[in-house]
Amino acid sequence: QVHLMESGGDSVQAGGSLRLSCAASGINSLYYCLSWFRQAPGTEREAVARINIRTGDTNYADSVKGRFIISTDSAKKMVFLQMNSLKPEDTAMYYCAAYGTYAESCGARPFNYNYWGQGTQVSVSK
Repeated sequence: QVHLMESGGDSVQAGGSLRLSCAASGINSLYYCLSWFRQAPGTEREAVARINIRTGDTNYADSVKGRFIISTDSAKKMVFLQMNSLKPEDTAMYYCAAYGTYAESCGARPFNYNYWGQGTQVSVSK
């Protein structure tokens, strides 16, 4: 059973940085995608950053390109989201998600993912 646990959410001022972490247990294969989604009140859950563990392929939402970086540790048991130049519109609950796949890249829709963490709140003030 895959278990995901996020940490690192906080309240920061615009222009600041945060690093989110997700501890992934129960993943015993390289054929997985690990991704970060976010959801603000009244909005749909959106994929922020995705990484294919086997290929290293990464994808980012247009709104975060050049500001956010997704990475994993060498053991592929942790996935990180480095968030720089934060904006008030980045305020949301951030979720770590995972699914097994033989594909080269990772899906961007919530229904692609069958494992989810509980989320960590990021709040960015002006």
